Amino acid sequence: MSDVAVPATSGRPMLELLEGFIRELREAGLPVSLTENLDAMEAVKHIPLEDRAAFKYALGATLVKNDAHWRAFETVFEVYFSLRGRQYRLRPDEKEGPEGEAPQSAEMAGAGQLAGAGGEALSPEELAEMLYQALLHGDDALVRALARQAVTRYAGMEPGRPVGGTYYLYRTLRNLDLDNVLERLMEQTRRDAPQPLTALEERLERDEFEARLDRLRKEVEAEIRRRLVADRGVEAMAKTLRKPLPEDVDFMHASREEMANLRKAIYPLTRKLAARLARKRKHGRRGPLDFRDTMRHSLSYGGVPAEPKFKYPRPAKPEIFVIADISGSVAAFARFTLQLVYAISNQFSKVRAFVFIDGIDEVTRFFEGTDDIGEAVHRVNTEADVVWVDGHSDYGHAFEVFWNRWGREIGPKTTVMILGDARNNYHASQAWVIKEMRKKARHVYWLNPEPRAYWNTGDSIVGEYGIHTDGTFECRNLRQLERFVENLA
Repeated sequence: MSDVAVPATSGRPMLELLEGFIRELREAGLPVSLTENLDAMEAVKHIPLEDRAAFKYALGATLVKNDAHWRAFETVFEVYFSLRGRQYRLRPDEKEGPEGEAPQSAEMAGAGQLAGAGGEALSPEELAEMLYQALLHGDDALVRALARQAVTRYAGMEPGRPVGGTYYLYRTLRNLDLDNVLERLMEQTRRDAPQPLTALEERLERDEFEARLDRLRKEVEAEIRRRLVADRGVEAMAKTLRKPLPEDVDFMHASREEMANLRKAIYPLTRKLAARLARKRKHGRRGPLDFRDTMRHSLSYGGVPAEPKFKYPRPAKPEIFVIADISGSVAAFARFTLQLVYAISNQFSKVRAFVFIDGIDEVTRFFEGTDDIGEAVHRVNTEADVVWVDGHSDYGHAFEVFWNRWGREIGPKTTVMILGDARNNYHASQAWVIKEMRKKARHVYWLNPEPRAYWNTGDSIVGEYGIHTDGTFECRNLRQLERFVENLA
């Protein structure tokens, strides 16, 4: 990334700068408490403010609690501090660049002259060769300078044009053809080696070059971002670049990249949730006074009951039935819910899972005897017998089959979780099944991944089912799902 200097202001101006930055983090969804705010302000007192990396990581160490939030933090940091160069102290070897640009070190300035003295006159072939040599020899300063030159030449940025940075990044990287550059670097390494590389040596060399190429991509992205901020302003770019945190991504509209981030986020979430539920059950509400235990402990106080003892209730772990629609866009929601429930299944006395489209099948067998919940969920999606006629959602038929085959197994300790958008393709609802479940079960809950504003529109009949449940809940993302499951146990 391009060097972004760090604030040299102190006192009130510094407090205002940090307060503004923390507001941006909260706007991006990062949970920053008042205590963490104070910790950040204390931390920056103990670092050299002219050191941009130290400043960034000091803020990150005090304000970021979740690894999944780091990327969002980096984006906010780079945008917020991108064009505040006039407020920044320069290092002794830095000189201020043209107006509106970040300061440059002497090393960067020299690299810039090397790349820019005839930069505009360089042919694409000459630019590509210079970049290749810089990557081959690990010349980071020259790589930074060439990244700026590549953006100037290839991004085609137009002032005022409402195009996102991703478009400009794609255009620049496409022209640099980094896949071909990587192969050239590997070929050169093989030629320079005194003897053929072993598989391990080849892997290490490739990893090193890939790391250098990744730094180049980040330099290009940072340069594009800096220019966009210069054109549109910090506030506008901050809004443009904000992306939801993994726990706030909508299940039904997640991109492939967001789905991958969700899968990464689910595992630490399950560990945290399991620990929280165990602690909650262990330190539950106090029961009535235990007179005998109190008197026994009073002996150590000379017979004075100074430490009352209470009978702690031992709440029974609920038995869970999960009945999930796995059709179309709600499949991702069902997948993550099953994964979450089974990952904390030790907090329940029993968990059974059923999935349906227009037919229904019990899939508990896929989760038994396996530690790989993700693989079990994959088997659910590929092996479950859930098609009855045409594979279009038919809640009524699925519920009726469930009641006839498994309804008698619902008892007073059973909590039933029904997952789906209740879009029934105008088939018969058979809502009486939910009513009968409610009579026998401890609780019946409906979790809907659609926004509440869409409920009971079109072929959605969630209201018809909801009147027979203990509650219908909007569960569009991991944060809402976590909140529901925590209350469930």
